[in-house]
Amino acid sequence: MGEIFQLLKRGNKSAMLAAIINTVISIIKGTAYMFTGNVAMFAETMHSLGDAANQFFVFVGSALSKKAPTEKFPNGFGRLVNLVLLGAVLIVGIMAFETIREGWHHVIHPTKSDGFIINIIVLGVSTLLETFVLFKAMREILHDLEIEASGTEVFVKTFANLRRAKPATKLVFMEDLVATLGGLLAIIAVVLSHFTKFHQLEGIASMLIGAMMFFVVGKVFLDNAAGVIGQADEEMEDKIGALVMADPDVLDIQGITVIKEGEDLHVELEIEVDPKLTVAAADDIKDRLEEKIMAEKGVVDVTIEFDEEDGVMTWQNRNEPDAN
Repeated sequence: MGEIFQLLKRGNKSAMLAAIINTVISIIKGTAYMFTGNVAMFAETMHSLGDAANQFFVFVGSALSKKAPTEKFPNGFGRLVNLVLLGAVLIVGIMAFETIREGWHHVIHPTKSDGFIINIIVLGVSTLLETFVLFKAMREILHDLEIEASGTEVFVKTFANLRRAKPATKLVFMEDLVATLGGLLAIIAVVLSHFTKFHQLEGIASMLIGAMMFFVVGKVFLDNAAGVIGQADEEMEDKIGALVMADPDVLDIQGITVIKEGEDLHVELEIEVDPKLTVAAADDIKDRLEEKIMAEKGVVDVTIEFDEEDGVMTWQNRNEPDAN
């Protein structure tokens, strides 16, 4: 029990914060829907409920993925977070379907909803809370990537570096981005429906919110399916390759692979050295390189193999101008 508690303390904090806030938001929205019957509010209730459940599972998955390797699972549990996220998107998918179905029903059979003021207040407060969680997720993404930013730079640099974010934090960011946009869309629909009497707008807004939820499902599914299989991190391969080639005793790199499993990076490296080096000298090179590579954020293990120099330069950094 103590081990589980310690693991949970290392879970993704953005996911836990988002789960708590979205639980509160879903209760408030659900209560408002019961009193007003507003279909846009229904869509937002389903959205927040799905996000809350999703983000709670993400928090648990991110925590359990940090469990140390065991004899039965020597490669560790890094990919567990990807598996949990694949399961989590199913919840969002179901909620998205129900949101679109209810929206379509309202478009075909439009009805006037009550409680205009209640709807606006609830949606406004909820959107502000979602924006707060979104900003926290942005901050965590930049913190994890060790990127300094302030003001509008936070938004710009988050979007520019989103693909490098941790899977759990990326999911929280995407869900709350859609939730914030969905809240604004729902407010617009409620206002226009109230003043123009075009009540189908609430149903259209519900369908659009459901469509945005499906976009998140597709994006997260593709990202984490690749993570479950074991995706190579090309950017880190280039970075580690440049670091290794800077060592005076490394003459070439025959092969380098950096496999991303959840938040963990596994490095496999084959280098060429002078065939006249002694075993002791080669061992010193290995220890030196392992220390440097393990200092890189996210790297959990390094495997290094040696080969004699063949006179043909194999290594090519993808960032170099003449790289293919």
